[in-house]
Amino acid sequence: MRPHRARLKDSRRIADSPCMHRGGTRLRRRVNTLAIMATLGVSLLSGLLALVPTANAVGTTPTHVDPTVGEAGTGLPPLPVVAPKGTSAKAIALRWSDVGPRDAWARPAINFVGKDHDWMRDFAANGDGSYPFRPRMLETRKYFARAVVKAFAPGAGVDSSITFPDLDPTQSFYKWANIAVQKGWMRPVSDGRFLPDTPVTMVTVHRSIVLALGMRSTANQINHLRTRDGVAFATPMNVGTTNLGNRLNLRYPSAEADHDVTPQSPMSRAQVAYSIYKAKTTAPGNVPWIRDQYEGIVLPNMGPTRRAIVEWGLKYVGYPYVWAGEWGFDSPEPSALGGQPIAGFDCSGLMWWLMREDDGGYWEISPPRPHRGWPLPQRGSADMARFGNLKWDALLPGDLAFYDGSGDGTVDHVDLYIGNGYALDSSTSVGGVTLMYVGPNSWYRDHFVHGRRLLPTK
Repeated sequence: MRPHRARLKDSRRIADSPCMHRGGTRLRRRVNTLAIMATLGVSLLSGLLALVPTANAVGTTPTHVDPTVGEAGTGLPPLPVVAPKGTSAKAIALRWSDVGPRDAWARPAINFVGKDHDWMRDFAANGDGSYPFRPRMLETRKYFARAVVKAFAPGAGVDSSITFPDLDPTQSFYKWANIAVQKGWMRPVSDGRFLPDTPVTMVTVHRSIVLALGMRSTANQINHLRTRDGVAFATPMNVGTTNLGNRLNLRYPSAEADHDVTPQSPMSRAQVAYSIYKAKTTAPGNVPWIRDQYEGIVLPNMGPTRRAIVEWGLKYVGYPYVWAGEWGFDSPEPSALGGQPIAGFDCSGLMWWLMREDDGGYWEISPPRPHRGWPLPQRGSADMARFGNLKWDALLPGDLAFYDGSGDGTVDHVDLYIGNGYALDSSTSVGGVTLMYVGPNSWYRDHFVHGRRLLPTK
């Protein structure tokens, strides 16, 4: 018999499918060890406690959801797209020499940026006339600068006042680096170097594309998030563009661990191709629609504990959606806790990371988390939703908000409400942790069921 926590997480692969990948199930690697059997007695007690309302739970739902019964995957629907124009005869004739079955997930994007357009047609043809794309090679800053400028500012000129000590104006990539920096899409490092051969990260890819789409003001409002009385939140650098990149579906909603990336992860050429492809095929109304959701963003006044929860959550914006994931450290999760190989969260796993109390046993994340947390033994969204009865208008920052996305009467998604119609959320449609608008006229508000309070009201 496994410890209670591992058993719950196994059942979660079926029971908490709200944020599940629509194309199939994610089976995250799990490692069982004899050493954790010593925790069995405590785990069984935890299992009994999971069925009893905690002191902070408000109300209960009338029915118990069997955690072995699957539920349909739900979440915010993907953004509308504009189908690419017809492929030219020249593009049809162009053949890739190294884009195989393993790259099938990115093939439409690779064809779009390399066949239909020459934005990432970066390498000379082979002797047989085929072209290498090198989909699994890490994209460097010089190649990405060329791709993003070709895609979004093909007619821009060089500003000769911008120079780099490591990229001479006579070199071919100088033009693209110059324009990318001139536009503010990319930044040199503190001593002015461009670092042309350094791999590009997800943060840089999202930042460049979001700014190229004209969303700088929106990103800055998220970067400088404040409460109504003017108290500023400590936010990570580039959180605004990282968040908006998620909202624009720039990251692949992965079902494979080798596609998962955190904000500081280097990006492969296939991943970069996917991001540019999604940006260039997004429907014209998507950018203003998302921009409007964050216009004038402000959170309600809140005390230091709730503010600390929000700041802790904002640190993880851009972390990937990982089925059964609740691990946020850069190092792999210990095998005794499940062995999650990469940091990331599903919807209820994010609630654990943000809110679950340190129990002095196998759940210890504070410090560095600034709060010890509160009782939250349930692991799946449906089980969490068995407690609580808060109406929408009664929600406060730090409350759990539950949703029935599939409309079958069963809760299948959860996020953390932080006030004024915003929540910290993790789902596959945006690929991971996102500061999400959940207020009026949103998918979330339309599918809201009830809320649950873990913190004392005062």
